[in-house]
Amino acid sequence: MADSTQTGTDTNSEVLFERRGQLGVVTLNRPRAVNALTAGMVGTLLEQLTAWADDDGVATVVVRGAGERGLCAGGDIVAIYEDMLAGGGQTADFWQTEYRVNSLIARYPKPYVALMDGLVLGGGVGISAHGSVRVVTERTRMGMPETTIGFAPDVGGTLLLSRSPGEAGTHAALTGAHLSAADALYLGLADHYVPSTRLEELMLALESETAEAAVGRCSETAPTSTLEQHRDWIDSCYAFDDAGEIVRRLRSFDGEGNGEAAQAADTIEAKSPTSVKVTLASLRRAKGMTLDEALAQEYRVGLRFLAAPDFREGIRAQVVDKDRTPRWIPLTLAEVLPEQVERFFEPLGSRELDLGVKETDRA
Repeated sequence: MADSTQTGTDTNSEVLFERRGQLGVVTLNRPRAVNALTAGMVGTLLEQLTAWADDDGVATVVVRGAGERGLCAGGDIVAIYEDMLAGGGQTADFWQTEYRVNSLIARYPKPYVALMDGLVLGGGVGISAHGSVRVVTERTRMGMPETTIGFAPDVGGTLLLSRSPGEAGTHAALTGAHLSAADALYLGLADHYVPSTRLEELMLALESETAEAAVGRCSETAPTSTLEQHRDWIDSCYAFDDAGEIVRRLRSFDGEGNGEAAQAADTIEAKSPTSVKVTLASLRRAKGMTLDEALAQEYRVGLRFLAAPDFREGIRAQVVDKDRTPRWIPLTLAEVLPEQVERFFEPLGSRELDLGVKETDRA
């Protein structure tokens, strides 16, 4: 193995950076929190990834998570909750930097290898699924579970899921379902299936080989996605722009798999009604957008959720008090009016997202 050069501060840092031969290694280092992202982490990521993009000694960058539980469980939503109670200014700044990282990864000039082992949720999708070489394992549990906490998919997730086959991405977004490696591959959120037992072999190969050669040698055939098997009722029931109609179709679906369809309806109706309707509108609007345009839209929506009651209530119920009984306002899909949904997408004026991307930097 080539000599490793530590470029981070110390092993207590929330993000570690190493040079191993031609490989730049990013290790998210909050294992007890499943490497949930903080403001400091995304700021450090942006700085180091920018530096490595122009470093001729780095041929490939890999991102991985410390510990055994996963790459990244998303943003630190407890910190977001505390900030909402104080006014929400720090969260807006966090998203500005996080979305700049997502944009940079999508146009990175070198192979960016994401090891999506274990949990990969929310913000974890943003630092992995925009990369050029996305690796899942048999332990991958991926998803955008934002409707569970009164929010909507962000970090470019609305764009990614809008591009998935048929209405499979709509199903994943509205239900917030955890996705297997096979599902992630089918949805277009990943590229390669590598058994977790071969990840160290892959890391070693990346030190001296091209990403294409290293990943190609370690990849195996993934199982079949259940989403692919259920495309009949998924495409039939989710092909509407009204969330209430989607739920009605799921409940009345007559055919093989109708038990799963009814279960999906139950799941959606347990989520924040506002989040479900805004998420559906976000997915429909994201079609045809660039990533930067989708991130700008998600930022508008996100700031509106900071001021709305369901986001705070969802985090309280799921993470803070853990009573799992959120009190949504409004309580039902029928009570969420079209004009209320539209307000989430209104321009922010001087507060619009600034990704700091020059035209010469765009792919």
